Amino acid sequence: MRQAIFSAAAIIAFVLLTVLCARIAVPMVPVPMTLQTFAVLLAGAVLGPWRGGGAVLLYLTAAATGLPVLSDGASGLQPFSGPTAGYLVAFPVAAALAGLAARRGWLSRPLTGLAVLFGLHLLILGVGSVWLAARMGPGDAMAVGFTPFLIGAAVKSALVLLAERPLRRLPL
Repeated sequence: MRQAIFSAAAIIAFVLLTVLCARIAVPMVPVPMTLQTFAVLLAGAVLGPWRGGGAVLLYLTAAATGLPVLSDGASGLQPFSGPTAGYLVAFPVAAALAGLAARRGWLSRPLTGLAVLFGLHLLILGVGSVWLAARMGPGDAMAVGFTPFLIGAAVKSALVLLAERPLRRLPL
């Protein structure tokens, strides 16, 4: 019972961290640059594929049901069909894959871990850009939905790598 309570608390903590990270944003059009992907990948890396992916799904469910948890306080179903939809859809997949990578020990070596986490950021950016490409064409989608986010993805990947190991030692 105690483990279930700790597990539920950890999931809720990562939902709240993701909400907080969504508020830390650099306004850009049509997709803002936020710290959400940091929280998404950290949730997977710390909680594992099921609980990490579940935390992200809970976050997205909160958004879809109308809680203003996305960047700029967005909520409801519109973000799931607007410019950010592809990124949002990729979040739980990336979290689960980060959890698998952590379980397999791929995050324990700095260069390997950085490469894996950056690759997961590229997955999120790629899915998001494909969605944008359907709306504005591939060239514009790459110019506004992929390329500007690469440096931030590298920095956030390094931050996940630094934060995940101490957090995984906690009894979550």
